[in-house]
Amino acid sequence: MRPERSEPSSPSAAFNDPQAVAHYAEGPPRMVPGFTDMQRMATLLLAERVPQKGRVLVLGAGGGLELKMFAESHLDWTFDGIDPSAAMLTLAGQSLGSLNSRIRLTEGYIGDAPEGPYDGGTCILTMHFMPLEERKQTLAEVRRRLKPGAPFVVAHLSIPQGDEERKVWLSRYVAFAVSSGIPSGKMEGAREALQTKLTILSPEQEESMLREAGFANVSQFYLGFTFRGWVAYA
Repeated sequence: MRPERSEPSSPSAAFNDPQAVAHYAEGPPRMVPGFTDMQRMATLLLAERVPQKGRVLVLGAGGGLELKMFAESHLDWTFDGIDPSAAMLTLAGQSLGSLNSRIRLTEGYIGDAPEGPYDGGTCILTMHFMPLEERKQTLAEVRRRLKPGAPFVVAHLSIPQGDEERKVWLSRYVAFAVSSGIPSGKMEGAREALQTKLTILSPEQEESMLREAGFANVSQFYLGFTFRGWVAYA
């Protein structure tokens, strides 16, 4: 689950920091409500349409968490994992072990991904790092690489956009992470970064962008405080 672009002053810069990368796997379960079950649901949604020997595109694959879940659950699927961070891809390769024989990891962005066509795709905990225009382009490029009817599963930060509502939901984001054992001082800094550095859209905007990119039958399958997930079809 990785950003598609990294700037030195942005939250995504941590994914090129060796110490942050070394402890990456500890973060998502502590910051994303129902993280493991969300991944399991994503696996089940892919399995509804991906055939036994299907090929799956995983955008933002650094760390390898979702790749491991998908590959262990479906032993005949093969994968292309794309991520801009060499350090995070190294971590993915280490965590995947023998599963690497069915996975090809590529350093880069969506434009560096193979053309496909793929039987399914995912982009988990990644798109909130992308500026708006880059996100639109990324969605269009993913759509172009999928077979007709193929599922695309996304999950990331998405909250209502009114000033007071944003404040409430970001406070809940902080509260959940602190309740999971992350120091409150660290999370207060994260709150500021979320407000100023990330592109966090409303659920309505998210669904509209998926449709504009050419996806159909968009439906929400996951809600965990500030995080939401959708499945849509090429």
